[in-house]
Amino acid sequence: MKKLSLILASALVAAPAFAADVKLELTGNDAMQFSTKVLEATAGDQITLTFKHIGQLPIQAMGHNVVVLKPGTAIPTVAMKAVSAKDTEYVPADAETKALIVTHTKLVGGGQSDTITFKIDEAGVYPFFCSFPGHFANMSGTLTIKAK
Repeated sequence: MKKLSLILASALVAAPAFAADVKLELTGNDAMQFSTKVLEATAGDQITLTFKHIGQLPIQAMGHNVVVLKPGTAIPTVAMKAVSAKDTEYVPADAETKALIVTHTKLVGGGQSDTITFKIDEAGVYPFFCSFPGHFANMSGTLTIKAK
């Protein structure tokens, strides 16, 4: 019995940590502000991000989204390319820029929301921003992915 207890205890200690389901919420408003500039999760977590536009202006006048970039990517670099990407909801579709984007929500107008689910396996600081023309200066932040 003692031997069995030691085996079970050893198995529990050696068991790998399971990824968590992390639910994050972010809002944007008609004053071009996110509700927070800091989001956090742990590497390997399944992240569900719900983005809500709590303003009232329509998408054509005050559309918002959330674009998450790879660590070290300069937001202005992607934001400048986003200006001409109206057909893809201001998310650049060229291969070079797409390689810098981890994930993104849809573009939403006042009263609308979008939810995305994704996983990031590497720890780091991932910048995020709204890619609607002119919004990135006020609407940006970081998603910090902590090591397991």
